[in-house]
Amino acid sequence: MAETRKVAIVGAGLIGRAWAMIFARAGWRAALHDPSPAALDSAPGLCLAGLQELARHGLCDDPEAAAGRISVAHSLTEALAGAEFVQENGPEDAATKRAIFAELDFLAAPDCILASSTSAIPASVFTEGLAGRARCLVAHPVNPPHLVPVVELSGAPWTAPETIARARKIFADIGQAPITVKREIEGFVLNRLQGALLAEAFRLVQEGYVSPQDLDTTVAEGLGLRWSFLGPFATIELNAPGGIPDYCARYGPFYGRIAAAPPSPEVFGAAGIARIMEQWGETPDRAEITARSARRDARLAALAAHKKKVGEA
Repeated sequence: MAETRKVAIVGAGLIGRAWAMIFARAGWRAALHDPSPAALDSAPGLCLAGLQELARHGLCDDPEAAAGRISVAHSLTEALAGAEFVQENGPEDAATKRAIFAELDFLAAPDCILASSTSAIPASVFTEGLAGRARCLVAHPVNPPHLVPVVELSGAPWTAPETIARARKIFADIGQAPITVKREIEGFVLNRLQGALLAEAFRLVQEGYVSPQDLDTTVAEGLGLRWSFLGPFATIELNAPGGIPDYCARYGPFYGRIAAAPPSPEVFGAAGIARIMEQWGETPDRAEITARSARRDARLAALAAHKKKVGEA
């Protein structure tokens, strides 16, 4: 019988636990390491609860068995022993990631891939001085990763092509949806797209064109419905008889005028945010955010189950 493959998950917070569930659900052993004893102590129970919730939506066949493949490691050495892949989930800070990756590169087996969940920091920023920098890359997930499967793979200029290829196959095999960012860029692809939408959304609200609530409805009950199964290119291809070139011929001048006067960086400033919050209302407390996040995750799980069912039909 072939030995079960092992992943080391560095960081046992929300994202790290999600990665542990994803790999364990796919049959891997997942060793969780975190410098916080409290985080490690709570991780197994939280992972089991998360896997059981996935099972209720038909997204995990045997949650107890999957949870049994998740262990805690009280040292990096223990976590990395026998691991062929590392998913780092430390603070979003370049200096911290440089220190973590220096340790990972020193301790991990030479053929072990080292990936970071960073949301915006290019891999070159924290891997340049490493002896094993060719095996390092960013594997940026979307929160929550166990329900939103896309993973952005972005290497540094020195990341070996085989590293990207191996990582892409691993993520595809465990049920994620990997994409390759072909050249390094801050924020990668998803957050740059999200940032463009947010900037225009902030501007439209701040300049009095729409309320923040109605803007959210526009996305949730409009663009978001199509975007749940079609990307922007596939969407516009269906919106004109002649496909993408025809769409651009019809609407390109209009979009060009919008692009010629983009939102300014000030839309993210304190004054602009205050104008939004006047209309949005008070920020919920931590308990309410936790409750709303749970409701979001339940709806995402139902959508993921639907997409899985349709895909298998």
